[in-house]
Amino acid sequence: MEIISIQPIVALIAGVLILVIPRLLNIIVALYLIFIGLTGLFPDALARLAG
Repeated sequence: MEIISIQPIVALIAGVLILVIPRLLNIIVALYLIFIGLTGLFPDALARLAG
């Protein structure tokens, strides 16, 4: 699975969780930013993990 297709899925899940549980906003935003940063710095890391 390509990183390009993973990022929108993560964003959608984060958005739904924020709507359902607003108190999780800080945690979700922090995790999302960390995920985006890591996939930007190491774009091949997920490809190696997937196989």
